[in-house]
Amino acid sequence: MTTGRDVTSAFVGSLLCAYTGQPFDTLKVRLQSLTSNPLSPTSTFFKILRTESTLALWKGVVPTTLGMCVENAVAFGINEQLKRSFPSPLPPFNLGQEGGGRDSFDLQNDVLRPALFGLGTGLCSSFVLISSEVVKTRTQMTTTPVSSVKVTRDILRERGVGGLFVGVDAQIMRDAPFYAVFFGSYEISKFSLHTLSDGRLPEDLNYLLSGGMAGMIGWFVAMPFDVPKTILQSDPKGKVWGGYFPIMVDVARKRGVVNGLFAGLGPTMIRAFPSNAALFLGVEWTKKLFDTTFV
Repeated sequence: MTTGRDVTSAFVGSLLCAYTGQPFDTLKVRLQSLTSNPLSPTSTFFKILRTESTLALWKGVVPTTLGMCVENAVAFGINEQLKRSFPSPLPPFNLGQEGGGRDSFDLQNDVLRPALFGLGTGLCSSFVLISSEVVKTRTQMTTTPVSSVKVTRDILRERGVGGLFVGVDAQIMRDAPFYAVFFGSYEISKFSLHTLSDGRLPEDLNYLLSGGMAGMIGWFVAMPFDVPKTILQSDPKGKVWGGYFPIMVDVARKRGVVNGLFAGLGPTMIRAFPSNAALFLGVEWTKKLFDTTFV
């Protein structure tokens, strides 16, 4: 039952997350892929609307949603299983207004432990996510209407199955640090908001705000690793392994660290809060529904 709860809650959260954040992700991918004279986020946004359509902002949402459902089912499933296998010796936080739990914060159990579990989660989920990421990136880079199914067929025809695994090293380098920071900062945010509000902040609002902040912090840390990944996976001739670090060095040398490795940071940060707030709220709501219905 616990596995079913983890998977279902991740599925619900993923749906909310994907459709909330996809327009910003499309904008991010377009900005990251430009190798010279990149347009501003605003100019890129209106160019998409002017030359394509509003729905173009949701290009790649199907593989994104499918990939995100699988990724988060794996991510939250692994993370919850790690929590159960290596339980904290301390009781959970008291996020509500009524008794139970604790109000103190412990560095080892409340920061290092979820960060370490997040690192392991990222290593596992990167292998699950990579194919949908390749298809999503290639779909988002097209300037004409195209389905993700067609993009997948084109990749298989041109490269075979290996084409769906372009940038394995890039995926690991992006996902491992992201999840380490993502789950660690979520726990810190939950406790901090609870403490600052003197326990009066509603539990669901805490999940919403903490999820949004965790997403922003996680993506800020992962951003320099994400740009080379996007460039590599959008290249029809990109390497399955070994192409990541040369691209990272080349981007930093030609475009600089800020304009190169942090390209698309604005729309990413804007996307990160609502999409991850929706993700965690969906996850926590569904878990509570399972607990009240089946327990």
